[in-house]
Amino acid sequence: MRIRVLGSSAGGGFPQWNCNCPNCDGLRRGQLRARARTQSSIAISQDGTDWLLVNASPDILQQIRENPVLQPARQIRDSGIAAVLLMDAQIDHVTGLLMLRERRTPLPLLATPEVVSDISEGFPLTRILSHYCGTQTRELPVDGRPVHLPELPGLDIRTVSLSSQPPPYSPFRGRPRPGDNIGLLARNPATGARMFYAPGLAAVGPDLLELMSGCAVVLVDGTFWTNDEMQRLGLSGKTALEMGHLPQSGPGGMIEQLDRLPASTRKILIHINNTNPMLVEDAPERRVLEEHGIEVAFDGMELEI
Repeated sequence: MRIRVLGSSAGGGFPQWNCNCPNCDGLRRGQLRARARTQSSIAISQDGTDWLLVNASPDILQQIRENPVLQPARQIRDSGIAAVLLMDAQIDHVTGLLMLRERRTPLPLLATPEVVSDISEGFPLTRILSHYCGTQTRELPVDGRPVHLPELPGLDIRTVSLSSQPPPYSPFRGRPRPGDNIGLLARNPATGARMFYAPGLAAVGPDLLELMSGCAVVLVDGTFWTNDEMQRLGLSGKTALEMGHLPQSGPGGMIEQLDRLPASTRKILIHINNTNPMLVEDAPERRVLEEHGIEVAFDGMELEI
């Protein structure tokens, strides 16, 4: 099974178009050892030709150009994207659906009932797409049952409900429901190896830790380094946890949680906000991660399980 990181940044990308924080300004000026990133998304394939797109970022067209495997060119109009799975209804994970409107057939779209509700009413993407290619929407279970994908018969995936916030436009912001945000478990039937993906994660409980401990690869929320990161920079009045993201550092943070996993587990952070100091490759924060055996995802990163 192949996993490709199409985008590794949080909303806005890196550098963010209107941000002059030390990271964004330093990258533009060529003064930082860091690389640009598009907004978070991955693609998964069992055969290397047909892919499950996990989240449709606003940067999807750039990501397709930079990943030719998503354009196998088998006929005059073609795409390697066989279906799309949404982890949540955040704008930086769903807006790219509009860029896929040139499809000649309805777009297979997998999402929980909560996410379908948000992108049908609060941000009516499905209604807009009905005037173009349309969608073939299927509701995802969040109880660990296998997800059947006719378009990708060799793919073994399951989803679990996670603790995080629905998007700001949702009427349920501040009142999260099971299904607003999910984690994805993908298993290679040939080897039994598993990968867990969760770009938005506010807490890691015992059940989730046990699930992650059985995975060869975990690709999880790396949005903020500290809980007060945005507040200290004067960019937001909210903490990381209030925005639905477990910070890396501090008691109970993501580093501490990942330290509990087996040494054999490959631990990777994704969905990294432009303010996060670990984006700088020679920063002290990056050395801390290296000491804990934690990697930082980048656009174009390839994984196999």
